[in-house]
Parts: sequence; C-alpha cells; structure tokens
Amino acid sequence: MCGIVGYCGSQDAIAPVLEGLSRLEYRGYDSAGISFQTPDGLKTLKKEGKLENLKALVSKENPISQTAIGHTRWATHGKVNDTNAHPHQNEMFSIVHNGIIENANKIKTFLIDKGFEFHTETDSETFLNLLTFNFEKQKDTRLAILETFKQVEGNSAFVVMKKGENTIWSIKRSAPLVCGFNAKTREVYASSDPYALVGFAEDIYFPGDEVLCQCAYESKGEEVSFFDMENKPTTNYKMQQKKVELDVVSKGNFEHFMLKEIHEQPVLIKKLIEHYLEGEGKKHLNSLSSDFPYIHIAACGTALHAGMVLKNYFEKINSIRVHSDFGSEFRYKNPVLNGDEMGLFISQSGETADTLACQELCKEHGLKTYSIVNVEGSTLFRNCDANFLIKAGIEIGVASTKAFTQQVLTGLLMSMSMAGKLDDQALKSELSTLADRIDEILLRTEEIKTIAQEIYQHNGFIFTGRGDQFPIALEGALKLKEIAYVHAEGYAAGELKHGPISLIDENMVNIAIVTPDLYDKTLSNAQEVKARRGIMMIVGEEGNKELEEISDHFFGLNFKGLSHTSPVLTNVVLQLLSYYIAKLKGTDIDKPRNLAKSVTVE
Repeated sequence: MCGIVGYCGSQDAIAPVLEGLSRLEYRGYDSAGISFQTPDGLKTLKKEGKLENLKALVSKENPISQTAIGHTRWATHGKVNDTNAHPHQNEMFSIVHNGIIENANKIKTFLIDKGFEFHTETDSETFLNLLTFNFEKQKDTRLAILETFKQVEGNSAFVVMKKGENTIWSIKRSAPLVCGFNAKTREVYASSDPYALVGFAEDIYFPGDEVLCQCAYESKGEEVSFFDMENKPTTNYKMQQKKVELDVVSKGNFEHFMLKEIHEQPVLIKKLIEHYLEGEGKKHLNSLSSDFPYIHIAACGTALHAGMVLKNYFEKINSIRVHSDFGSEFRYKNPVLNGDEMGLFISQSGETADTLACQELCKEHGLKTYSIVNVEGSTLFRNCDANFLIKAGIEIGVASTKAFTQQVLTGLLMSMSMAGKLDDQALKSELSTLADRIDEILLRTEEIKTIAQEIYQHNGFIFTGRGDQFPIALEGALKLKEIAYVHAEGYAAGELKHGPISLIDENMVNIAIVTPDLYDKTLSNAQEVKARRGIMMIVGEEGNKELEEISDHFFGLNFKGLSHTSPVLTNVVLQLLSYYIAKLKGTDIDKPRNLAKSVTVE
C-alpha cells in the first residue's frame, strides 16, 4: 500500500520526490520520509503523520541533492512513529519498501547472531541489514541486491540507494513498481505508480517480477537497464509513453478529489460509449466468448460490490451461473474450478494482492482469466488473458466512486456482448440516458446537503435494498464507514426481520432504496422500519406519494429507460450523501484514517 518515489539526475532531486509523494499519499499517510545523497554520505529525514509534516522538516533543512528516494507509509509491521517511518538507512544503504517480508523474523534472528543491530519494529529493516551483510561478501551493489531479494519471502517492492552512487535500484515481486525516463533531460525515476511521474518522465517501464531495474544518471551505458535474478540483461519489461495532463491529478475547483470524481461520472460514461460501442473497444468486446458455463468473480471492497451487480447481469442476461466472492476468501475455500470456466477479476489499481492471488489460482487450473481494471500495464492487466479497461482516468480519492460506476458499466457491456446485444440501440440509449440522469442529480446537491445536515449526528445507519439494489446498499454503507467513521451496515431489505430489525429505534437511520423492481416487497420492509420509529430516508421513484408519505427524507429519481443501470443511478445519491455527512463531521475525506488506495498486502 505504501508509496515509493525515486529520482536520479542533474537537477534537484528533492522537489520531484516530494511532488511524487504528494500524488501517492493516497497509498498511505501514516508517515513519510526522504533519503538523499550528500557530500558527506546518505541523509534521511522522516516524520510521523501526513506528508505536510515531512515537507515542513525538509523546508527547515533545505537540502540539495541529485539523487533521492522517498516513501509514504501505510503501516503493517510496527507502530506509527518517526522511528518506524521509511526510508531505513545505515552508513552504506538507504531503502524503501512496500509489502511484507514473511520470513523477517527468521532473517532477523540470523543477522542478530552476526552482530547486526535493529532499531525499528518493521520487517523492512531486515532487508536493509541483510543487504549490508550480502554487500560485505559480494562487494558489488547489483549482486548484493539480487542475493538479498532471493532470500526474502513475500510480495514486496524495494528501491535502494547506495552511498556515493548516482543510481537508484528497484525490484519487485507481485507488487506495483515502475521506472521512468526523460530522454530530453536524461533524468531517471522509480515509483509505485506511473501517476507520480506525470510531467516528469516520458517513457514508463513496467518491469516483470524479479527483474532488477538500474536507473543511473550519467551511466556509461543505458540510463535504465534491466537484469534477471542471475544478473543477466533481460527484456522482461514493457515500455509505454505516458502523456497525461497534469490537471487530471489536481482537484480543480472542487474542495476534494472525491467530489471531483463523483462529478466526472457523466463524462466518463460517455467516454465508455465512445470506446466500446463506437470505437476500437467494440472489436475487443465482440471477441469475448459466450461459451462459459460458469463465471467466478473475485474482487475486494467496492470492486466486489461491482462484481455482485455483474453477477446479476450475467445470470439474467446470459443465463450463466456465477459465483462472486471476496478476493481474500476465494482461494482459501478450495473452490471447484474447471478449465472451461471464466475467472473475472475486478480492481481499480490492478495491484490488489488478494485479487491477484485469485487470478493466479484460476490460471493454474486452466481457466481463461479476464480483468475489469483501470490501470493499463498493472500486474492484473499483465497477468490476465484479456482485459477490459474501465476508462475512469486517475482516481485519487481513497474511497472509490467513479471506478465503481465504470466497473459496473464495463461488466454490463461484456454481458451484452456475450448475449449478442452490443449493437442494440436501446443499450447505447440507456447509457446516454444514465449519464444525463446523473447530471440531474449533480444539480440537486443542495437537497442531499439538507438531508445530510438533518441526519449526520446519528451514529447508526442501516442501508437496505433488494435485487440489483442490494449491492448498492452494501456500497452505500461502505462509503459512509470509509469517510465519515460512523457505524453503517448494508442489508438485503428482506433480511431485516431475521435479526437486524432489533437495532431499529428512534436513533437509527434507515436509508432504503425502493425502486420499481420488487417494489411492493421493498416498500413493506421499509414500513416495518417505520413502524418501529426508525428514521427513514428513501431513494425511490420520483412523484411516488406513497414513498414520500412514509419517508422522513425522500430523494426522487427518474428510472424510466434504465432497464439495467438503475444501481449506478441510486449509488450516485449515496456517494454524495456520504460525502456531505463526512464533510459535516470534519473528517479527511480524500485520505480517511487507516485506509490506503491500493491494498498490496494480504
């Protein structure tokens, strides 16, 4: 989950590393640090808390260097404090790490016996000391890094800097890590995410696993070189020229990235139409086989809720049996997998560790594996047989919004293609109508603000829905938990009476999604809550007097023409509701506590 940035070149290294960390802070903000070359050796500055604390420290010190590495931390091993913050440094090396070293305790015991001291509670420090031990034997930086990486177990990414060398070294195993190069300035970079390099590097390299990348300024050979675990040059990497405008990683006129990203959804839906129904993506969709007897969907968090909506699509539209499961649970259930089935994996980043492990398991059993993913070149993208990009652009807000919408709609397009309905004019019309309806919601934010103002002080929320709306109830509850830090649960509305209804009293808010689908039954469930004095907010059909009468707060929507996409429409209302409740509570909406954007550990 942590963010990593490295720079080597002729210019000041501090500024691009700090800027890169600013763009990656959504990956973790427990602490931040920077290590850099000086005439007297390596120096490290690091500070608990958000990046602004480190920036204040750097401003006071005002260092100048041409080679530096930086890190923003999401803690796994060790308390959140200055000592455990990265980079970790000794007299010889400085390192940053994202991931988990599974055999850290074994390595630590070995090194203590050899006389090494440990000063932190992190597993990462074992890599630093083991690297030093191996360098004392090898007397060669590259060989020492390769030997050390062979000895550590678990999914990890490391960037290494050695005293006196204008070089940054990077290596990974099932963790995100890219390298960058600017041919005009000869500057080289490393990062957890290509977005950190926007405006800096023109060429982005995506190394394979267990490939050591050497980024060296004023190198005698190539500035960016790649080596396999046997120290031989390798071509196990992909290179892309990334031209992304800087404004896409700014908030523009919005107070938060999350709000900006909610407002981007209508435009992104239209881009999806252009790509998959009118452009080059259509051929890709049409190549999708419809012969799968079974589909296994695995995802985590918001992506799993998208997968639950897709389960409904594939079963209703394609009559294919579908199982949708948590990525963190799927592979431990010994799932029955057959080679003629599809594995479908959903991830915004394409780096979610649990989801990647599910894809590997399905691949091992001979399944064709597909991804619905946002980041081209990500690990999931590279590992799957085919990929369907959601075209959401950069999503900075930790609580996912626009990615969910695009995941659901991309999956719908897959389903319609498999059913031979991609050319149906009704499909294109529905997606266009959906975009317009979301625009209408965005013009009504004052209504949602008012509702938020009246309910935000309550600490208990139950979201309910049936059918296609049940995953939206789960997603609405998740958003509120993520950014407002209040207790919220999502339930299938019919399940309330089987236990959770005991929670209902005058202090409990029920946010009920009541759409024309299963209307009578969902209405009855809402009335059960109302009878027990629960506070009732209903998201339902506009002009429905019956719903308005039983509601304490009502938000009406036009569902006409939305045969498949009403879950996306209702979800936008809940996104905005969560946003405004969180704003009233004064939380850090874009960087909610204890969370990170990309979960790259199990």
